[in-house]
Amino acid sequence: MAVAEAPRAAAMARALQRDAPGYPSGLDDLRDAPAELFVLGDAAALSLPAVAIVGARGASTYGLALAERLARDLAAMGVVIVSGLARGIDAAAHKGALAAGGRTLAVLPCGIDRVVPPEHAALAQSITAAGALVSEFEHGAPFGRGAFVRRNRLIAALSQATVVVEAAEGSGALSTAKVARKLARPLLACPGDVDRPGSMGTLALLRAGARIAADAGDVMAALPARALPTHARAAAAGTPPMDAMGCLLAALTDAPSTLDALAASTRLSLPELQALLLQLEWSGMAARVPGQRWRRR
Repeated sequence: MAVAEAPRAAAMARALQRDAPGYPSGLDDLRDAPAELFVLGDAAALSLPAVAIVGARGASTYGLALAERLARDLAAMGVVIVSGLARGIDAAAHKGALAAGGRTLAVLPCGIDRVVPPEHAALAQSITAAGALVSEFEHGAPFGRGAFVRRNRLIAALSQATVVVEAAEGSGALSTAKVARKLARPLLACPGDVDRPGSMGTLALLRAGARIAADAGDVMAALPARALPTHARAAAAGTPPMDAMGCLLAALTDAPSTLDALAASTRLSLPELQALLLQLEWSGMAARVPGQRWRRR
């Protein structure tokens, strides 16, 4: 069976009615928005700034690492990571968000009482503790390929931007990209090997005008100011407390420093630190180096 049953889940899930408080406003942009949405976990996470990270099930080692890093960095800055709990890129994105101590939403192609695929049951449980499982169905297994494409429209609508990490021609992830375009939401794609079949879908997106997503800074730069987390919005507008910025500039040197070391020396929280570093990176005053370290440029 491709489905793990969780019979108690439906009873524990919260049903959000359309036009009622708590229903995600982003879904209103869909012509076929569900009349009811079932949420298992923190329903408040559906109203926070969010980015979808999607891609191939049979992803390469490069794609998996990139998806996890993007999700980890974005989640550390307060962005909710949205994906579909599938094998490959989706699972890597969820795991990256969880590793950062952030929030993540898994949109299911089945009822809220199931987990697809079954080997992700433990991951689904972790997601409910740090975000939520979401479905437009209360019960039942996914019915045909159409169920996954239908699910993908919700992933795009729940997100202020969509990032396709790795996708072959005809990949289901491209349907998520198509909806993001229709909704006029920022669409990004990660560059890959131009002669690898698994990169053909993302290459086509880039040729068609999708923005390049090489790191979290590219994604944050694509988000409209109103879609940024509060602390990142302040940093992008150049309005963080000057004592915090000055303290961070003093802590940065030519020698790379880890986030933990910078947090200890500046006494800034990790979200504040990430937001300020992002502003410095945009302005060309700081540079990220391998190993999640930063130096003054």
